[in-house]
Amino acid sequence: MTSLPTRPHRRWIPVLVAALLVWAGGCAYVAFRVVHGLPSLEQLENPPNELATRVLSADGEIIGQFFIKRRSYLPFDSIPPAFLQALIATEDRAFYRHWGIHLFRIVKALVKNVLAGDLTREGASTITQQLARNLYFGRELTLWRKLREAITAVQLERTYSKREILELYTNTVYFGRGAYGLAVAAQVYFDRSPSELSVAECAYLVALLKAPELYDARQFPENALQRRNLVLRLMWENGFLTEAQARAAMREPLRLAEESSLRTMLGLAPHFVEMVRQEISRDWRLQGYDLYRDGLTIYTTLNARLQRHALAAVREHLLEYQRLFDRLWRWTPKLTAQLVDYAVQRDLRYLSAPSEERDRIAAQLRRDERFIDSVRYAATRIQVGFVVLDISTGDIVALVGAAPEMAGAPYRVRSFLNHVTQIQRQAGSAFKPFVYAAVLQRGLSPDFTLPSGPFRYVLADGSIWEPKGSGERFGEFVSLRTALQYSINSVAARLIVEYSSPQEVAALARRMGITSPLRPVPALALGASEVIPLDLTNAFATIARQGIWIKPRFILRVEDRHGNVLIDETTTRTVSDALPATVAQQLIAMLASVVDGGTGSAIRRWYTGPAAGKTGTTNDFADAWFVGFTPDLVAGVWVGFDDRRITFTDWYGQGGRAAAPIWGRFMGKVYADPLLPYRRRPFAVPDSLLPSTSDTLRPELLLNPPPDFLPSPPPAQ
Repeated sequence: MTSLPTRPHRRWIPVLVAALLVWAGGCAYVAFRVVHGLPSLEQLENPPNELATRVLSADGEIIGQFFIKRRSYLPFDSIPPAFLQALIATEDRAFYRHWGIHLFRIVKALVKNVLAGDLTREGASTITQQLARNLYFGRELTLWRKLREAITAVQLERTYSKREILELYTNTVYFGRGAYGLAVAAQVYFDRSPSELSVAECAYLVALLKAPELYDARQFPENALQRRNLVLRLMWENGFLTEAQARAAMREPLRLAEESSLRTMLGLAPHFVEMVRQEISRDWRLQGYDLYRDGLTIYTTLNARLQRHALAAVREHLLEYQRLFDRLWRWTPKLTAQLVDYAVQRDLRYLSAPSEERDRIAAQLRRDERFIDSVRYAATRIQVGFVVLDISTGDIVALVGAAPEMAGAPYRVRSFLNHVTQIQRQAGSAFKPFVYAAVLQRGLSPDFTLPSGPFRYVLADGSIWEPKGSGERFGEFVSLRTALQYSINSVAARLIVEYSSPQEVAALARRMGITSPLRPVPALALGASEVIPLDLTNAFATIARQGIWIKPRFILRVEDRHGNVLIDETTTRTVSDALPATVAQQLIAMLASVVDGGTGSAIRRWYTGPAAGKTGTTNDFADAWFVGFTPDLVAGVWVGFDDRRITFTDWYGQGGRAAAPIWGRFMGKVYADPLLPYRRRPFAVPDSLLPSTSDTLRPELLLNPPPDFLPSPPPAQ
């Protein structure tokens, strides 16, 4: 029996089945790759809306923002029509006719890409597709992303109106320089609101969308102008402009905001805002919240008006004082070489070079006169830490953490170090009030007298401590009031070893607000230990509020984007008794005499109301201080240099001259400002404690000033 012959087509069945399986598997794989990663229905209906956290001053001004993407939302009715017309003419002229994707453009682009051998070379994205990419996808150039983008664009068209799509796009697209959205871009590039933009400026912002880095007019002005004019021509061709309007806009110069305007984006109080950020970032009560995306609102204690007065006072003083320092400072070859070597090791050209090239680059930098000048310039910029507290609450109402940049400076120097909270420097004579507080607490009175001549003390190791600065010119014996008024070192030295002890003074200073370690040695009386400027200022506030210490506060409240309160610091304060009220009153009266004829009398050039305070000057004139208060405000000023090898070196580095003028200028502005609530009023101190008028200024002191008194400057050279 013979078998039936096999039909030829049956041999192809396994092949066809295998092909169908491969095809089905391929389709399933493609579907999985495309579908996996598409936004969900909930995400489409509620697109991601990252909002910056805003930092507000006590008087309602935005002083800073924390964000990953700098953006501000602009409603559709506030978008300039010229911007939308330029956008549609340039990016998607068929926007109102398609349903998310443009098939003809896709086919055209696909043909070009196939011919070029690169499927991602030519794009065909509509505005809706670009919005899908901005909201849900990255910028990777893959076929899978393009397919997901197209599907999502169709879904967006089904979910939103054309008007809503344009609004979302305008507020999410990237314009370069960290600006997301038209509202921020208008500020960054032209320093104005979107409603103030001209047709040419709208065209330029649309021109940036193709490649913000390549069309930035500050870097590539020719490219930027050509691209802007192309956008204007497209607006004309699509009927949004007449030929005359287009040509007029093309003739308009492309003027970007000045660099100084861009710097204002840093804000009114950058060091204060950074202090807020650090504090908020480690607060356990905000666990689960993203500081950079969740749109929190942080209410702070800073007063924007006081802050502006503080900045003005610092600028005015440094404008005059930096010139004085530059005239008197003398460079040595050794110090120049040390600073240049240090700068070379941190220069990007050196760090980014291959190891075999570094010696050559280092040698080149050491010969570069401009590089050397820039290093010298940065090292000799006078730095400032200035903080102002409200006495009644302990709130930080103004803070200048570093010297502000000056207009017309040959080099840009910006310090990110907060010289109010992040440095520790010797306080010099500004520490003496703690010594006097300790002996007053033991029962001595401001009129108690003791020798003013030289003082020698044998230390525990057998060495002799003999501080400079005696006060024989004031008489053989002086009162405590006079000794503090003229900052007599020998008297402070006697007090800490004969009428108190270093341990007692250190303990009292800690209770009054000093948190940094204090070495309990006799030299503590002259401010030998380093302190934080904010601590020293708050310790003076303890005196001003008659012995009550309050922990400084700078955050009042934190709310989420819906207004729910997450942190409320307005009802709880950390308070303690640090000093008897009677002792504090005595100190207030004694410190008032310091500014009325004593070492702090320089403030009287700008401010004549009730005031009390103390100057401080350290060895070699390295650090200058003035900390003082009125019945309303306490303010502390530190002036010096980041590099401790740079010092004032002479008379002009005294606290009364280098620091006190900032305090005086500030208080003069504050108490002359009718929009602020501060009015001159006397201290709440019994009249019996206040010095008599005859004690405020002794004529002989003008001939023989004490070490911390204000001498006359030398003649100009």
